[in-house]
Amino acid sequence: MKPIGLEKQDSGETPAEQAPADEAAPAAPVAEEKIDFSNVVVEPLFEDQVDFETFSKSDFRAVKVLACEAVPKSKKLLRFTLDDGSGTERTILSGIHAYYEPEQLIGKTCIAIVNLPPRKMMGIESCGMLISAVHKEGEEEKLHLLMVDPHIPAGAKMY
Repeated sequence: MKPIGLEKQDSGETPAEQAPADEAAPAAPVAEEKIDFSNVVVEPLFEDQVDFETFSKSDFRAVKVLACEAVPKSKKLLRFTLDDGSGTERTILSGIHAYYEPEQLIGKTCIAIVNLPPRKMMGIESCGMLISAVHKEGEEEKLHLLMVDPHIPAGAKMY
């Protein structure tokens, strides 16, 4: 018996050349980007402690960015339309336009605190806060919106 795929080919092509076009070649290993944190400065930790009952009142949820746009007449604000899993779209404004363009964020899965009281900014009611990480590299402030695995569904609770 001959193994499958090793029969003599009449076309003169090797079995690899006859492979269906929709089969992808194995991906080459991706080298992980090396990040230099030696110049990073982070804010000191709070000395005050929060009891568990107070902390557990904060409702952190995964949210999907349905739409994102710059707020007219504002240099900083982006207006997010979010799926928070409730079936009703949520609007959150965030002052991160210096770090992100709106089109970069559509479709991303982020983390928001959703039970803050609504707050009007530039005449628009913001219902929550997106969570970001902030640090300094030298004198430059850096901000990274917390984005998580896209497999996490909108509305998933964070603990």
